[in-house]
Amino acid sequence: MDTMLDVAGIVRRAKEAIGVTKDNELAAFLGVSRATVSNWVARNSIDFPLLLDKLKDEVDYNWLLLGKGQKKHQPRFCDSRLAEGEVELIHNPKTQDAMDDRNVTLYDVTAAANLKTLFTNKNQYALGTIQIPNVPRCDGAIYVSGDSMYPLLKSGDIVGYKEISDFSNLIYGEIYVVSCDINGGEYLTVKYVNRSDKEGYLKLVSYNPHHEPMDIPFANINAMGIVKFSIRRHMML
Repeated sequence: MDTMLDVAGIVRRAKEAIGVTKDNELAAFLGVSRATVSNWVARNSIDFPLLLDKLKDEVDYNWLLLGKGQKKHQPRFCDSRLAEGEVELIHNPKTQDAMDDRNVTLYDVTAAANLKTLFTNKNQYALGTIQIPNVPRCDGAIYVSGDSMYPLLKSGDIVGYKEISDFSNLIYGEIYVVSCDINGGEYLTVKYVNRSDKEGYLKLVSYNPHHEPMDIPFANINAMGIVKFSIRRHMML
């Protein structure tokens, strides 16, 4: 299956984080058997709640799960009327975006029915602003629903995005909020965007391997935004 989940890489980084080199040493730290760790790698499946609970104070979330950004956890928090939780940077461009404390508008994309309508009539669907420390510039924020990006993103989390007006500027391998038509119905999702083997298509890929990848014609896409950051509104456990 085409998946972004790389358990072997996660296990390797987990060992690096706690300063060990062997599976049995990681297993002892986590309180599981060595065979359990080996099975995680063999099956490309892992006990995320256990791992993240044990390592949450040791490493940066995105570094552990994706190998991106800095290893050391540097917590930053949003504490606004509309949202509170830990802020995680999602997009780490080669040329670093300017970082600053920002007021970001939170929108009700459910009321708008689709992303294109929201982009066109922003004021109508604004819920208010969120004060967020040290993040890149973005155009807005919306709530996430579903578990296709678990545990990177969970239902109820908030993502901040920058609108994409030209598909030729897509950065493949990054997370986007995507609005498109599928079988005559509106489909809104947050997923990785990868190149498709089909001409005129792009591939939407979940982090959660229980969700199959989807090839979507560019012609069916109504609107997109690259995800810049998330607000983790509830802890893993």
